[in-house]
Amino acid sequence: MKSRRSLTQNRTRNGFTLIEVLLVLIILVIIGALASRVFIGTQDRASIKAATSNLSIVSGAINEYRLEMNKYPSKLADLWEKPSDQAMAEKWGSKYLEKMKPDPWGNEYQYLAEGKKNSDKYDLWSNGPDGKSGTEDDIGNWE
Repeated sequence: MKSRRSLTQNRTRNGFTLIEVLLVLIILVIIGALASRVFIGTQDRASIKAATSNLSIVSGAINEYRLEMNKYPSKLADLWEKPSDQAMAEKWGSKYLEKMKPDPWGNEYQYLAEGKKNSDKYDLWSNGPDGKSGTEDDIGNWE
């Protein structure tokens, strides 16, 4: 009888062992790490595409300004602020662009009317994810 009773107890055992719980936790951590890498890469690519798109829009406004004013703006604010000089104010059609929001990383877009990378026109760029100008991750209107 005793052996029959111990067989019944073994078959009706409830719960999980510590090893089983740890194994499941390890598997979940590995899956979570893999999934987070995929999503982090997607966010980075989306931010870069957003910055590139914004640069294209601003470039269009700068080129329109140049056509009407016969020069590139000296600063980006010239695209939304009417000039105080009367002669320039008469040429100025209207806002070429609404006041710019920061880039996807929260930094201001950079602009040089006399470009260093584009010597024949202007340089327009985002400092990129690291927020520092002149590094490899800068996103600009140059090749």
